[in-house]
Formats: sequence, structure tokens, C-alpha cells
Amino acid sequence: MTPAELRALIRTVADFPAPGILFRDITTLIGHPEGFAACVGHLAQRAQASGAELVAGMEARGFIFGAAVAAQLGLGFLPVRKPGKLPVPAIGIDYALEYGTDRLEIDPSAVLPGQKVVIVDDLIATGGTALATAALLRQAGAAVSHALFVIDLPDLGGAARLREAGLEVDALVDFPGH
Repeated sequence: MTPAELRALIRTVADFPAPGILFRDITTLIGHPEGFAACVGHLAQRAQASGAELVAGMEARGFIFGAAVAAQLGLGFLPVRKPGKLPVPAIGIDYALEYGTDRLEIDPSAVLPGQKVVIVDDLIATGGTALATAALLRQAGAAVSHALFVIDLPDLGGAARLREAGLEVDALVDFPGH
């Protein structure tokens, strides 16, 4: 399936989670066997072209796509977790949200020094989570130069922010607006 065909499988839900928001729902995509397989295939091709040696995905939907990409390429998967979820000593990074802050953590022993890690997530909006993930992976010694997404919301500027931070950004589809 082409990216345009995959785009048609993504449901838009109006006024969720707040009035005026058009939520891009990937559950219809991942529930479509051919669509999900094609989506993972497209992401895997891009990850392989980036020279990835490890795939990192952010909780929670990045786990879906990142783990599938890693499995398809025969690579390991590094879950980027919310705080307090790892059973081993973790390193973390706090990052700003529109209203407040959040935190991400990883097991630093899961990354080898200089290892090429590609970030995979379902959606890039403002870029805060992906920027924090790249910083955290770099803190652990990873070489991070690529971030892959199923969906880009270009009007929110996240992909541009990642590019300004030295990351190559690729998304399968985009949806203008919020």
C-alpha cells in the first residue's frame, strides 16, 4: 500500500480531546492487517536506509510501531518509558509541555557507545517528546540522527524543531491543521 492509501486508513475524530481539535486516530490503521504491515514496511525501509542499529520508541504508541520495525529489521528495540516504569537504575530527562513538564527514562545499559539509534513514533506534533528522546539517547551515548513518524502535523512545527536540532525527519503522511 502507498502512503496515500495508508493516510486513508487513519480516522479523524473531531473535537477530541478538546473542542476544535482534529484527533488523528491510528487505531483504524493498526487494525487493518495489510495497512499495518505496509506502514511498518515503509518505516523499516527508512530505518534501514538511516543505518539504524537499534530502534527506540516512546511510550505508548511508539512501542507499537518501533517494536514492529525493529522485529522486521532483526534489530533490538529500546522502550523510552514514562517515569518509574523501569525495574533497573534509569537515566531520565525532564521536558516542557504546554502546561507543565513530563519525564522520560531509559535503561542506559541498553545503548552501546556510538550505537546508531533511530527514533520511531506514531505522530510528530510540537516535537517536545521526540527532542527529549533524542537528548536522552545522546546522553546515554547513542548516535541519533533520524526520527521516523507515521503522521506529521506540520502546522504545529515539530518536524521543523527536530530538523533545527540536527535530526533528519521523515513521516509517511501529513495532515495540515491541528
